[in-house]
Amino acid sequence: MADESKLQIAIIGAGIAGLGAAIALKHHPAIDVQIYEKAPELREIGASIALGPNGMRTLERLGVDNALDDEIAFRNKHWKTNEIISTDSHAGQVEYRHLTARFYRAHLQEALAKHVDPSKIHFSKAFESVTFDSAIQKLRITFTDGTTATADIILGADGIHSPVRTFFVPTSSTAWTGWVAFRSVFPYSHVAHIKDLPDEANHFWGPDRTFFISKLGRDLFTVVGSYQADPDAPDALYKDSTWNSDGDVNVLREFYKDWSPLVRQIVDAVPSTRIYPNAAAHPLETWVLGNGKATLAGDAAHAHGGAFAAGGSLALDDAWAFASAILHVFPPERDPKAHRRGNPQGPAHLREDAKAAHGPRDERRSPE
Repeated sequence: MADESKLQIAIIGAGIAGLGAAIALKHHPAIDVQIYEKAPELREIGASIALGPNGMRTLERLGVDNALDDEIAFRNKHWKTNEIISTDSHAGQVEYRHLTARFYRAHLQEALAKHVDPSKIHFSKAFESVTFDSAIQKLRITFTDGTTATADIILGADGIHSPVRTFFVPTSSTAWTGWVAFRSVFPYSHVAHIKDLPDEANHFWGPDRTFFISKLGRDLFTVVGSYQADPDAPDALYKDSTWNSDGDVNVLREFYKDWSPLVRQIVDAVPSTRIYPNAAAHPLETWVLGNGKATLAGDAAHAHGGAFAAGGSLALDDAWAFASAILHVFPPERDPKAHRRGNPQGPAHLREDAKAAHGPRDERRSPE
């Protein structure tokens, strides 16, 4: 139950950005954070996810030490000869704990959730609309099940097809980039027998497709096969598929039948796969919405089509920037009522400044 005597912040979405923001604000004595998640529970969805040094630093700032992982180096290899064509290691450039790492998304979400009071997460709450209730001077959020909640500020952290973004910016849209990924996560035992299987992450590059492999935590292994299709072709394979839908492992094997023996052995060992047609959101003019009482984070704000595997790190940085903006105008010693008296538009507009280091780059990566 929300505490109306405090500054109420409603976070829509219990993903990486939403949980991160809740963690960053949880120690403020006069802020009440409630998370509303459309799913009936936190469950294992998604596949592997990478965090760069910036994302790892934010995890450490949040105190989510249980998510920090060992070093993972990336090596790019030729699709057919298996020859190393480039390497990418962050050793010597950043602190050890901040080296690029790859997680099973569900494990990262679970690690974050352990730092949030379970009573603050409300499931089966799909956002529908929001109005301003002048009688109580608060936002009133309506969910698709007919229930409502109140808040002073809303953070939409509800993904690329964000209902919060669509409500505030009805003209916002996303478009399929033509890039499709086959993603699989399975026990390492499926590939343990393969001779010369690399210990480090490897990325194989072909003319129109790539193949990525990596160990994950908890004795798991991930395979990501990606290819570029023509997004305008009416018969493009998987053009009408939905994110995280069932895939055909035989199609995956057909895609890589002419690749190096190592790649073929790995593909043959993959037990199942799921399809992820990649989309990008057209840039918004601003992330300050609802007269300064709402903003967005993660893919809801700037889905850029998966460039540089940056989405997870940007989601965490968004969460940190949002919390920093809130704490800047509403430090722990401040009377919560002073927020509504002295700044009726709310502090969400300060997030633009707090994210200045990231915003311009996000805009350039988004398609026009």
